[in-house]
Amino acid sequence: MKLMWRYLKRYKGLLCLDAFCTLGFALSELGIPTLISRMIDQGVLTDNPAALNSIFWQLILVSVVGVAGTSMLAYTSVKLTTTVTYEIRKDLFNHVLTLSHAEIEKFSISSLITRTNNDPFQIMNFLNVILKWALICPVMVIVSFFLIIQTSLKLSFVVLATIPLIIAGVLLVFKKADPLSRKQQESIDSINRILREDMNGIRVVRSFNAQKQEESRFSAVSKTFETTSEKLFKLMSCSEPAFFFLMNLASITIYLLAMNMLNTGSLLVGQLIAMQEYLFHAMMSVLQICMVFMMYPRASVSARRIEEVLNTKSSLPGKENARDLDGIDSLEFDHVTFAYPDGEEPVLNDISFKASKGQKIAVIGSTGSGKSSLSRLIPRFYDVSSGEIRINGKNIKDYKLESLRDHMSVMSQKAHLFKGSVTENIRFGNQSASLDLVQHSARIAQAEGFILDRADQWDFEITEDGSNVSGGQKQRLSIARGLVRNSDLYIFDDSFSALDLKTDAALRKALVPLRDSSIFLIIAQRVSTILDADQIIVLDEGKVVGQGTHEQLMKTCQLYQEIAESQMGKAGE
Repeated sequence: MKLMWRYLKRYKGLLCLDAFCTLGFALSELGIPTLISRMIDQGVLTDNPAALNSIFWQLILVSVVGVAGTSMLAYTSVKLTTTVTYEIRKDLFNHVLTLSHAEIEKFSISSLITRTNNDPFQIMNFLNVILKWALICPVMVIVSFFLIIQTSLKLSFVVLATIPLIIAGVLLVFKKADPLSRKQQESIDSINRILREDMNGIRVVRSFNAQKQEESRFSAVSKTFETTSEKLFKLMSCSEPAFFFLMNLASITIYLLAMNMLNTGSLLVGQLIAMQEYLFHAMMSVLQICMVFMMYPRASVSARRIEEVLNTKSSLPGKENARDLDGIDSLEFDHVTFAYPDGEEPVLNDISFKASKGQKIAVIGSTGSGKSSLSRLIPRFYDVSSGEIRINGKNIKDYKLESLRDHMSVMSQKAHLFKGSVTENIRFGNQSASLDLVQHSARIAQAEGFILDRADQWDFEITEDGSNVSGGQKQRLSIARGLVRNSDLYIFDDSFSALDLKTDAALRKALVPLRDSSIFLIIAQRVSTILDADQIIVLDEGKVVGQGTHEQLMKTCQLYQEIAESQMGKAGE
């Protein structure tokens, strides 16, 4: 409830209006049977037209107030629930963007999707019931019971006897519903995870003819969700028949007791009719309270899952006195060691090198040597385990994270594109970039040719995840998106891997004019890509085994020699 109240109290005006409207609803629901009772007893049975006329106009007034109150109550409750749900989703999304890769991997993407989509929906349903009935029901129960006592003290004991039974049933349902609700939400996480994996990897599934296997895997988690939901819904659905049984039993008992009272004149016909209405409203209000309690476990589970994300602090904290970064003149790794949060062994050990503006630094090594891990430390996707990374002689932790990333462009091997036009995808790197700058960046990235071949050219629509362009085209658009930033540091994380040798060579040549005003850090597998690098760092199992220019390494580093000869033959020498 703390999460919901934290958002609700932002809208105190709507909350007060919601509370005020409940009075109009209660006045209508309880005032009309009271007036009808008087109309029967004081007007119809006594043949008093004046009383009938007076009570009739009172009924009209109460009805108008009731309609106005009910209408405004519906508006305020819907306005509050939808607004709160919007605010929760917005805060969740914004907070997730601040988390490091480690926290995102801890929750998993499929779970974060559920927590941003389904969990706020559960809270919205609960709040809708709360705002409509939470204030009305206690008022209706208290006032109805007071009117029942006022009408007949003897008959009020019948109503009083049924309430403990209802409360006991609610507590039982509440106890059983909480673990089922938690399991149900976890099942939705699993369904989202498998669905996301299979949709993203549909080509792999089909190429290995593993459709049946994936169907079985999906069916298993869907069956778990079905079984859990069935138990939960059965539990909820059993409560309503039990409640109506108790209410009907109470009604029959009241009628049996009322027969003698009518004969003795201690109870009038109109009072008996009003009594039944009071009983209905009292019992229905108790039912609504029960529904709130039965819905609470599910909403509580969702709220806890949301708070778990919102209360998670990024493992990449910024210092209180962090400074803005004006530009990047130098980059230095000083005895850097790094291990992933869930890893047992470091993936990088004692890495040291320095680069200045105008230099091209390359990192090469076998698969799994830690090349990409090194590149992820510079924009602080992860923080180092020991040692320091310095920019302009200062630890990168001394700079504001946003300012640090503003001065660099990271282009990864797996190029991710967004749904939208080619221009929008390139401009994603710099929202204020002019069309001339977008086109210039695409020209350097060797993407202009295939763009102009399209009928729509710069307005060509990229589908979700760039499924309508080839791997090489995606990489070139990704490189153009990085170049449009005009950064001080460009990190090419094996971003030339899908390019043919001719395009690779043309792209490297087009990049040469940018080197004077920037630092290039290139993670590569091809030796041909890094021949002109000012410094090449050779990694093997996370350690530096060679460092120097191509010519120097061909003389001093056996691993580099083996890589070069395997790709270029003896000409590599």
